[in-house]
Parts: sequence; C-alpha cells; structure tokens
Amino acid sequence: MKIDLKFAGLLVAGAVATSAVVLVTTGGDDDGPSEPAAGSDPFAAPSGPAVPAPAPGRGAGAAPSNGAGGGAGAQQPQNLPLPEPRRVACPRPTATVRNATELQGRLTVAEPGEVIRLAPGTYRGQFTTQKSGAPDKPIFVCGGPRTVLDGGSPAKGYGFHLDGASHWRLIGFTLQRSQKGVMLDGSNGSVLQGLTVRETGDEAIHLRRFSTGNAVQFNVISATGRGNPRFGEGVYLGSSHNNWGDLTQGQPDRSDNNLVAGNRIQATAEAVDIKEGTTGGRLADNVFDGSRLSGDKVNDSWVDAKGNNYVIEGNRGTRTVKDGFQTHEEYQGWGTGNVFRRNVIALGGGKGAGIALFSDGNTVACDNRVTGGQLINKGKCS
Repeated sequence: MKIDLKFAGLLVAGAVATSAVVLVTTGGDDDGPSEPAAGSDPFAAPSGPAVPAPAPGRGAGAAPSNGAGGGAGAQQPQNLPLPEPRRVACPRPTATVRNATELQGRLTVAEPGEVIRLAPGTYRGQFTTQKSGAPDKPIFVCGGPRTVLDGGSPAKGYGFHLDGASHWRLIGFTLQRSQKGVMLDGSNGSVLQGLTVRETGDEAIHLRRFSTGNAVQFNVISATGRGNPRFGEGVYLGSSHNNWGDLTQGQPDRSDNNLVAGNRIQATAEAVDIKEGTTGGRLADNVFDGSRLSGDKVNDSWVDAKGNNYVIEGNRGTRTVKDGFQTHEEYQGWGTGNVFRRNVIALGGGKGAGIALFSDGNTVACDNRVTGGQLINKGKCS
C-alpha cells in the first residue's frame, strides 16, 4: 500500500502488564524441529552479494489498529549487518508450554538462550514480549505444523509482537486471525522462519521502527488483507514517511539490512513492500503469486521498492495486475540504487512490464527473464 492456499501448490514484557485474553487449550506430543547442525544460524559473517553503501505496546492483544505505540520507542538503529539465508534448527527445549497462558508467561520472563517449545494445539490469544536475547544466546520459540496461534479476529491486534525485543528465533508454527500477523518494533538480529501466516486483516509480517539485520525466511503467507485488501502486504519493511512523525520522531524509519528469502507469498497488496527510509536489504529466491492482488491502481505489482540499495534477485513471480516489480521515489532521495537480477517473471495477463522503473538510478540486469510482456518500461538492461 502506498501509506504505513490454490497457493499451497506454489507453494511471542518485563514488568509491563500482560493482560491479554488468553484461553487455555490442550497440547500434545512434540512435533517441533530437531536439534541444530553446527553453523546453521544465518548471523555469521556475510558471504552473499555485496550491497552498496546507503544513500544520502502495548500488551498482548491490545495493539492499536493504526499500528502506533509499543515499547520500542524511537530508538536509534543498531544497524546490524545483512544476514545470510541459512536455515535455523531449534536446540533442545529448556521449557515446554501447552496453552496460551503458559506461553505468555514464558515470554514475559524469557532470558537469553531460552528455548521455548510449543506443544501441538491451538493457543488462543495474541502474544508479546519486550525481553531480548543476545547475539550468541538468542531466544527460541519453536513449534510444528500442529501448533496454531489464533488471534481470534483479523480486526485487531498483533499475533506475535517483538516489542523492542531483539535476537529472537520464531520457528515453524502457524499464526492466524489477527490484524497483523507478526510485528517487529525495534527488533534486531531476529529470525522468522518456517512460519505459516494467514487470515490477517492487514499485512502478514511487518518490520519497522529501526528493526535491522533480521531474516524473514522460508515462510508461507496467504489470505492477507481480510479487513482491507489494500493494506494486505505479505512482508512490509519500514514505515511510510507519512507515519514517521508517530513512529520514529520524524526520522526516516531506518529498518535496514533485512533479508527476505525463500518465502512463498500470496497477498492482496504487494508481496514485499519496501518503504522509503530503508536501505541495504535483500530479497532473494522468493515465490510470488499475484492472483489475489487487489489492484485499484495501487497494489499492482509483487514488489514495490521505495527504499535504497536493495538487491532483488532470484525471485519467481506469476500473475499480476500490472507489473512484476516496481520502483518509486515516494520521498525525495529514495527509491534508487536498487539492483534487479536473475528474477523470473510471468506477467500472466498483467499489462505492464516485468520491472517498471518509476524512479531513477536503479539497475536491471539482462539475466532477468519475462514472459507475457516487456522486461523493462524504460531504458535498457545491463
């Protein structure tokens, strides 16, 4: 959006109150991930493509519908480096929870290195934490395909809110029926992996308020925008400049160096919306299905790159309203320095271009492939 499964085939506050309504549900046997292999964490020294240098709560279940508020504050970004797309395995659990009350209780007192296992079952409520792990001792929350965090309604709240909480690993479970699926406010060095996020009122996953160096990888996202299709992004990076006054004390929301990789996304708005103010991220090897795009001259591409110096590579998209990828200068000095390479684009009836450049200073490599239309709307590939 321009302000702040058919698909199956393609594809968690210190001393703050935790007064969300959570209903006890049953758990069962372990179906969570296995122990890790050495070197499986993505936060090693990056060895991927070089990225150009940058250019000039609330309690669980009580998140406001406009997304303002939260405990992260307008802190300065840590500016963690861009992670690598490596799969994370869950260590042996230090605690097992079997219902929503137990889960929120663990999130409230979590310590670095803790590994919270979610027993199979439905956890009714919306969940939040302001506790942080450490770079060498992240906090894990691990579940399996029979573990569902059900927010109860796509009309309000965040399914899981990392509210100023850094170095988390959310792995393997399902979130459904909240206004926003997973919200990161001022979270750094966290990983969202193997989640299924569906039936959200607005976007599925949102990284904002100086959230840096996070990995959103190998997730499946569908049925977004149930409240308002125009706001149903798959992954949303940063904040609209119209919201910087409320969220970041008027500063650009430098939610920089975030990785979005290996996801399967079907959304009513952009699969990935890269906002002005963000820099140096990477979108790699995702699969986009645009068959549910709402259009209306706003949501008419899989990716809208309004930030700077992103590498957008190896993605595959099918069906779109107009274009596959777009760039825009939504705010002066932004929407430039982005590189598109090795993407496979099937417009599927879209009447635009594979990569539509509506801002200057971006590079489209000639190894991008498009069917159903032209590769680029202006200029030449290189």
